[in-house]
Amino acid sequence: MSRIEQLGPVERLRGSGAAKRHNARTIAALTGNPGCDRRAVLDAVGVDKVRLAEQIGFAGNFGQSRFALARGNAFEAMLKADDCALLRAVLDVGRVDYQDLGADADDTLTARHGRTRELLASERPALIDHPLLTLEVAGQTVFLEPDLIAFQSEGRLRVVEIKSFAIVDDQADAAKVAGASVQAAVYVLALRRLLGDDRVSHEVVLVCPENFSLRPVAVVLDVRKQLATLRRQLSRLASVPELIAALPESVSFDLALPAAVLIESLAAVDARYVPECLSSCEMSVYCRHEAAGTTAALGRSVREALGGIETVGRALDLAAGAPPTPEQAEAAALLRAAARLRHEALS
Repeated sequence: MSRIEQLGPVERLRGSGAAKRHNARTIAALTGNPGCDRRAVLDAVGVDKVRLAEQIGFAGNFGQSRFALARGNAFEAMLKADDCALLRAVLDVGRVDYQDLGADADDTLTARHGRTRELLASERPALIDHPLLTLEVAGQTVFLEPDLIAFQSEGRLRVVEIKSFAIVDDQADAAKVAGASVQAAVYVLALRRLLGDDRVSHEVVLVCPENFSLRPVAVVLDVRKQLATLRRQLSRLASVPELIAALPESVSFDLALPAAVLIESLAAVDARYVPECLSSCEMSVYCRHEAAGTTAALGRSVREALGGIETVGRALDLAAGAPPTPEQAEAAALLRAAARLRHEALS
């Protein structure tokens, strides 16, 4: 029996590459399009989606700019200077203990996770910097490092998420706040699986610069909705082996394979592209190209309104009077009404 035949389905799909490890940002991104089988399979297998997109000629542009990274690092360093003196004032926690678990550069991940667990079990009021948590994602143990965990006086923990985008006149970019909420929810979920739901608050503290300065301001966010979505998506990833087992044996995402073979393998796994994927998935540029001409490429609202109509061409035909199938009748009526209103407006 050859080595390839001895491999399990996950290893066979991934091929010769090492499994790509998740982090809080990638786990948070899973909630953006929970109905996409392609992303679920690639994430469960541990495929490096950035390299895969590059290999097939559809590389995306992801990650923060150097300016944004520098601003974020400077803002966090300012908050944590002098044993978090400025952050204490913003959080209004008084003179509680401050523990920096990342101070020992020689510490291993396992050792730091053990020290985090011991400190969290003590229930002493404290600010914990560089804690290390774990979460099981599709059979992988993922190490997570929140910006900070704050012990509250009533014995419940709160996650503190530090972001460098500004809150101007009590308003912030909705997409950035939503992203920060989901990422913080990942840490809350990891804490709850370690300590239990009663010990960890569903409210997290978002600390950002206020207006156009670096003066910090704290905002409390309720992440119960994000927690429910995360649980559903992680549960779905746990059932992905059934989806993987149903794939033909010829399907492989080994990055050593030619681009044409990888594209053929991607076609064997259903995608669910929506424009929002462009900000959260490394495969989105390819999936957008693949979805060209479909109603799904126009967004969730269009896809839902035109249920049963897969292509833009078919939608235009129905708007022009082509006979619909029974399941297309309602959408066809909407299209014809829209076409009539457009004609009247242009006349």
